[in-house]
Amino acid sequence: MNTTSNRRTVTIALFVATFLAAIEGTIVSTAMPSITGELHGIQQYSWIISIYLLATVITTPIYGKLSDLFGRKRMFIAGAVIFLAGSMLSGLAQTMSQLIAFRALQGLGAGALTTIPYTIIGDLYPFEQRAKVQGWMSSIWGIAGITGPLAGGLLVDYVSWRAIFYMNLPFGIVAILLLSISMKEAFAKQKRYIDYPGIAAFSIGMFAFLYALTILRETNESSHSSMLIVILLLAAVFFLALFFFIEKRSPEPIIPLQLFKLRTISTVNAISFLLCVINVVAIFYLPLWIQGVIGESATYSGLAMIPLSIGWPLGAILAGNLIAKLGMRKIAFVGSVFLVVGSIGFMLLTEHSSIVLFMIYTFLSGMSFGLSLTSFTVAVSSSVTWELRGAAVGSNNFIRTLGQTVGIALFGLLLHTGSTEIIDAVKLEHSLHRIFIILVGLSVLVLLAMLALPRTTKQATASDIADASS
Repeated sequence: MNTTSNRRTVTIALFVATFLAAIEGTIVSTAMPSITGELHGIQQYSWIISIYLLATVITTPIYGKLSDLFGRKRMFIAGAVIFLAGSMLSGLAQTMSQLIAFRALQGLGAGALTTIPYTIIGDLYPFEQRAKVQGWMSSIWGIAGITGPLAGGLLVDYVSWRAIFYMNLPFGIVAILLLSISMKEAFAKQKRYIDYPGIAAFSIGMFAFLYALTILRETNESSHSSMLIVILLLAAVFFLALFFFIEKRSPEPIIPLQLFKLRTISTVNAISFLLCVINVVAIFYLPLWIQGVIGESATYSGLAMIPLSIGWPLGAILAGNLIAKLGMRKIAFVGSVFLVVGSIGFMLLTEHSSIVLFMIYTFLSGMSFGLSLTSFTVAVSSSVTWELRGAAVGSNNFIRTLGQTVGIALFGLLLHTGSTEIIDAVKLEHSLHRIFIILVGLSVLVLLAMLALPRTTKQATASDIADASS
């Protein structure tokens, strides 16, 4: 990596890119009821979200490894262009099928935007500064969350849900221009090995697995649907086993298996998965509670979700400033305590509960995500050297997105909204209560898993990686 990059301008560009990726999820969450209502597809509620996450989860580790091979800048720009194309086409969609397809295209580009910015920060800054900058970068998700639900609600109520996709275009263009101008990278011109067999096996296997989970919600226990799910799961097992076989022998594996021999990375990845299963409920199902159970507007639900968006950046900034002093373990443990309290609060909600209590619980959840996920990002990027940093960060983001995708599919099985055209508030309330009860159990599991985290986090050396690979 060439050190002549304008660090300040590059960081600003990465903040813009992170904002771009973050605002996509928060804007869409409040617009989902309007989108499915206009396109007559409430039964496909989870598809619009799941297909985006499915494409993202497949490409995230691929972008991470390719950025190690061909440079962060080149792969970031490629992903951003794909993402913007998907955003524009999503805004033009006329049917649910078209929107789902274009959301898939968005996801194919989003893998770069959710991984490479954190990798670049790991390259540019030493450990002490890296924690603070990545804390601020993680807070961008909350800042986007503050504007996202509210802006999404306003656009849905007063303009059109299509505008939420067009909003991505100016942010993406700015990010591309700033990074193109300010970031300098130099690589020796040599032929680099690309693990095409590994990419193909991984993509097919993960697609089969995630597609099987997604269609579980659509099945009516028919023999045709059941057989399709079985076939998909068998295909997933075969291709993921083939992927493991290929990676053990590849000179440049997409997901280097030695990463998982490092205790910090393996433990952090496991907890990150659980946190992001829980995160799905906060981002996608809480707005549904406000609009479907309480009967308020999209704008109202956006306002009610603001505490989540305040707590997230606040927790991220605190984690970035304190991790060098207190360590990842203590900060993440405090975050898990907040998560348990917030989850219990959601479980006790009724349609007559005070909106103030709802906002307190969302604030605690936001603080939890900010404290824990930011600490994990710093820990992962500091546990490896430059040559593996893209793959390490990519694998962690892969685990997070996988958690969200699995969460959407599994919670979708418990979501009953009534008919395909009209949401039944009573059925929806009972469904969401079941989801909130499961949320408490998962939160307690996260709290217990925190005890397995290493007590200290250090900057990795080449010898650490060599020991892990032996």
